[in-house]
Amino acid sequence: MSDFLRTHIIAIKWITKQTFKKLSIAALSFSVISACTSPNSRDIHEKAILIDTHNDILMKVVDDGVVFDQDLSGITHTDLNRWKKGGLDVQVFSVYSDGDSKNAFAIAMQQMDSLDAVTTRNPNKIQKASNSSDILRIVNDGKIAALFGVEGGHMIENDLNNLDSMFSRGTRYLTLTHNIAPDWATSAADETTNPDLPHKGLTDFGIQVVKRMNALGMLIDVSHAGDQTFWDIIKHTNKPIIASHSSVFSLVPSRRNLKDDQIKAIAKNGGVIQVNMNPGFIDSTFDQKEAAFLERHKAESDSLLSSGKGDWYMLDYLYKKYAAEIESIRPPLKLYIDHIDYIAKLVGVDYVGIGSDFDGINLTPLQLDDVRSYPNVTQALLDRGYSETDIYKILGGNFMRVLKANEH
Repeated sequence: MSDFLRTHIIAIKWITKQTFKKLSIAALSFSVISACTSPNSRDIHEKAILIDTHNDILMKVVDDGVVFDQDLSGITHTDLNRWKKGGLDVQVFSVYSDGDSKNAFAIAMQQMDSLDAVTTRNPNKIQKASNSSDILRIVNDGKIAALFGVEGGHMIENDLNNLDSMFSRGTRYLTLTHNIAPDWATSAADETTNPDLPHKGLTDFGIQVVKRMNALGMLIDVSHAGDQTFWDIIKHTNKPIIASHSSVFSLVPSRRNLKDDQIKAIAKNGGVIQVNMNPGFIDSTFDQKEAAFLERHKAESDSLLSSGKGDWYMLDYLYKKYAAEIESIRPPLKLYIDHIDYIAKLVGVDYVGIGSDFDGINLTPLQLDDVRSYPNVTQALLDRGYSETDIYKILGGNFMRVLKANEH
């Protein structure tokens, strides 16, 4: 029996023996969830370990001063109580700064501090996890298990000691690149827009980073990676990898999405693709609709951009101001499920999961308004004909398998 198959069987035993012990079933409230969720889907949702591998709330905590153990309804997609209402069990918190930020490592530490403060204030609701065993213990205690995923290799500031420090604080994946990449790995943005790159893919130091991550047991995340960086990672890693928040290029040809040969390579590697909810990544018509919306409000958008606050602020402001109008361009939940379905049909149900990008995106699909909406994904998967066991894998079992395979 191969090591990969053995690890996979162990993961399934967890799903069938451990996750049914979840103690939070009675506490879950479905009053805020769409009435289309059936009793059967709620039962499946309650029993599963639900893992979301990408949420950017810590960026908003540091940049905007929000406190996510308070009610942030109407302000963010996320807060602690809404997570519980959506049945979330494990959150990998994105730690992020722009690729050209100064003191990026210090920013990472500040965001990690902000989560530690929340866990200290709420020991009965959320707890840091170091490994898969911790996750099972914390979830079985009815709490949310929290880990970090650092989004962008620039945040280690070309120092492997910083990588080690991040791991010791609970970082369990590193996204090697963001749009503005470090000088040792090229991003999808680099490789598709910059014809004068000094190199493509991993440098010698980039290969050292990959090998150090393998040695630590830190997952390598290929979301945002350029094609050459992706294939260099596949060549040099000796552990299963992840795409923490990516979707399918064949359905939406965005540079941020994964091509079929990349999806197949991740499956062959034993990794997992966590599908992103970003409308521009799941709906091939969205960019055109968004452009038309911005043209209708060009004077306001130009004014906001001239203020120097950037695209993010401009979009967030206009989407909220014209919320009724923007409803017409939000993609349906069906399109999100199409991406999960595509991966499952291409390489199998063992290689796909959920990486929402909540609070890292300005707009979400219909029926996925915020973190209370996860049960709608479960219902939609059931409607597509996925079995109970398959849904357990997608909601969290597949990521648990990959996490364990990276542990010592």
